Amino acid sequence: MMQRIFALCLLGAAFAAASLPARADRDAVQFGSNIHVKPDAAVHDAVCFFCSVHVEGKVTGDIVVFFGNVHLAGDAQHDVVNFFGKVTAEDNASVEDDVVSIFGVVRLGQNVTIGKDLVAIFGTLHAAETVSVGGDRVVQPAWLFFGPLLLIVLIVMVIVREYRAYRRRLALRGYNFPPHP
Repeated sequence: MMQRIFALCLLGAAFAAASLPARADRDAVQFGSNIHVKPDAAVHDAVCFFCSVHVEGKVTGDIVVFFGNVHLAGDAQHDVVNFFGKVTAEDNASVEDDVVSIFGVVRLGQNVTIGKDLVAIFGTLHAAETVSVGGDRVVQPAWLFFGPLLLIVLIVMVIVREYRAYRRRLALRGYNFPPHP
């Protein structure tokens, strides 16, 4: 039994020694600080949590933003993904793969090119007539999520209100109310 445990530990140590460290030479990853790619600069991936990404140059990888905005005035050679924020592409900007926005707003200027799909889930899309989308254009408005959610909240509120009124009537049943003259 001890030999098996020793062999497993030795095997785990060999795998740990053989693993390569992660390389993020040209990646820009921020938490709470905005990322700005200047016109003559290029980054591979731009990942941002609780901040915004402003691209005037080139992003050769993906742009992923959580709870922030993406402003694209240059080129993105892969995907642009945004959760709970706004994606704005200036005139003549390009995204070679997909643009995905969940719970946000997508604004596309004149002559914007999207290589594959444009997806706006539970948000809005404002696009010029000259926007070119190479794949599918999927837009699910926010009321599809918030409408049923509002209905469920209203039903729960009515149930809670009626239950409280029932408990109040039970509590007041034991009192002689109003008092006899």
